[in-house]
Amino acid sequence: MGTTKIKIVEVGPRDGLQNEKTILSTEEKFQFISLLCEAGISTIEVTSFVKPPAIPQMGDAVELFNMVNEKLGHLPVNFPCLVPNLQGYEKAKSLGVKEIALFTATSNTFTQKNVNATIDETFERMKEVALEAQKDKVRIRGYISTAYGCPYEGRMSIGALMDVTRRFMELGVYEVSIGDTIGVAVPGQVREYLKELKKEFSSSKLAMHFHDTRGMALTNILVSLEEGITTFDSSAGGLGGCPYAKGATGNVATEDVWYLMQSMGLETGISFEKLAAASQYILGRVNRNTESKFLKAYLNTGKV
Repeated sequence: MGTTKIKIVEVGPRDGLQNEKTILSTEEKFQFISLLCEAGISTIEVTSFVKPPAIPQMGDAVELFNMVNEKLGHLPVNFPCLVPNLQGYEKAKSLGVKEIALFTATSNTFTQKNVNATIDETFERMKEVALEAQKDKVRIRGYISTAYGCPYEGRMSIGALMDVTRRFMELGVYEVSIGDTIGVAVPGQVREYLKELKKEFSSSKLAMHFHDTRGMALTNILVSLEEGITTFDSSAGGLGGCPYAKGATGNVATEDVWYLMQSMGLETGISFEKLAAASQYILGRVNRNTESKFLKAYLNTGKV
């Protein structure tokens, strides 16, 4: 595959931390983001502009983004933020956020439990935000949860995924991140769904977001690579889960994705040692061991 450039979207500061019981200080989160910047990661999801009671860990979104913008804003790094509605968008815009992420799912039951709305209702909300963002020249990314399976509805159809992807593209997103929220996707399903998606959408507008609940994330990433996908979401140290999906363990670890790409001669632009330092820092703050196989091996042997 030559020296294809792989884009890794680091979701640790937002998706990785949102489920953690230990509420970190703004300074600790900022330090984590700073270390990720030092590691050479070019896109780091900073926070989410949700109501603090909904996800307490994101209660300092304004303070954190201000700090990141002020001290790291000069770097060639994208700092997207998740926004749930127009209020969240207005707040993000007032702080100078240049890229936002909007989110829905392929499962109505999941969206009802997650944001107390149907899929149609989430698109009504997102349309308002997207129109404003386009006027303001703010980039928009779309997230689709439960793309392969839902904790309430079981296996999800390719038809549902096609429909939601189409609706996101109509909102003017530059990319759709297809999420395996509970880690149930298997390689055959990933290949089948991607082949269908690529009939209608360019692979350059698709990203993959795998959770490693059943240990299949890297295999699914390999299949996605074979199907021409070059953007992957991951979380430093394998942190993360979903507050509305019982038993959904963390996102695939950025270290494991790095190692897979390195082994295939694919360029990520990331310094592994500095990435490992960022992960060790944040894992220490939330008092967790890493889920990353490669990071464990590195910490045990000191060898990349």
